[in-house]
Amino acid sequence: MVKVGTMTERTFAEIFPPGEFIEEELEARGWSQIELAEILGRTPAFVNELIKAKRGVTSETAKALGNAFGTSPQYWMNLESAYRLWSTKSEDNAIARRARLYRFAPIKEMVKRHWIERTQNVDILEQQVLKFFGAASLDVAELPLPHAARKSTSYQEVTPSQRAWLCRAHMLGLAITAKPITKHSMDEGFGRLRHLLHSVEEVRHVPRVLSDMGIRFLILEALPQTRIDGACFWLDRHSPVVALSLRFDRIDAFWFTLVHEIGHVKNGDGLRESFLDTDLVRDEASEIAHNQPSEIRANTFASEFLIAKSEMDDFIARTATLFDRAQIVRFANRIKVHPGIVVGQLQYRKQIRYAQHRTFLEKVRHIVTQSALTDGWGSAPTANP
Repeated sequence: MVKVGTMTERTFAEIFPPGEFIEEELEARGWSQIELAEILGRTPAFVNELIKAKRGVTSETAKALGNAFGTSPQYWMNLESAYRLWSTKSEDNAIARRARLYRFAPIKEMVKRHWIERTQNVDILEQQVLKFFGAASLDVAELPLPHAARKSTSYQEVTPSQRAWLCRAHMLGLAITAKPITKHSMDEGFGRLRHLLHSVEEVRHVPRVLSDMGIRFLILEALPQTRIDGACFWLDRHSPVVALSLRFDRIDAFWFTLVHEIGHVKNGDGLRESFLDTDLVRDEASEIAHNQPSEIRANTFASEFLIAKSEMDDFIARTATLFDRAQIVRFANRIKVHPGIVVGQLQYRKQIRYAQHRTFLEKVRHIVTQSALTDGWGSAPTANP
């Protein structure tokens, strides 16, 4: 028995259609279906359809049955309602399961990106989602890929879309090969990366350099509203992965995010849980404080790697507040970096407005995706050696 308000409602394993009760009434009175049809002024086919549950009990029929059997019309309407609700129970359960799946994962976007197949069968949909996440159930706490959002290490605060993005990045990371990572390979790789900073065309070499360093590198378009810039995680203790979303397709954002994530690898961040960086590349619409120690270290490393703090301080002090194009180009040429990286650092330090010198912020996606494993922008994962 289940209490509902002041009323008591019986819960049955199976609800029978009104037709079964009509048959009981006929048996009790010794009437045939034809006789009931004559009493009701209906055809025998009408009565047979009622008994076989091929026809529902309407209010008019309920009144007629009440008069025929000496019951209230409400009795028959209640039987009809209970049966109809019970008979749609499986459909309601499917709706509830589908709703839970849509809360758990960004189903629409996953279908759109061909991460799972479109299906109306909730069993197949659930199987696909569980397989995608490598999970045995929809319990978030039991997911096999723990990770930390930049704003908090609380697993639950990562959104379903962010979780799906990171899981997809993990899948793609498994498809990439890289040399063993060592201190020597890292140090040598940093030197090679430094030589790529001066020209936007040089970013095409980044995947190869990182592979030689021992880092698996991939590009994965962000899902809507995720604000993901990059992530660092490890397939095992010897296999780090760096994934970028290229949410901001410009040279300063590319290099800052890339080196930030490499900084996580250098510091061993992400060995126990993946580091998911959101709002890493800040602009006027997004000013998020980077207050975690691991993020402060990675930010400092990225800034110093791209342009030494002493060099940047000296340039700012000598230039005052002018920062015209010629000054930026001369400084960039002297320290052998692209002018867009200088502009990005000036913006980061709030020395210039974000609208200034935008022409220096060249796009890189069309170049780096030629050589990196890439998933997104309307195409399946591709990689070119």
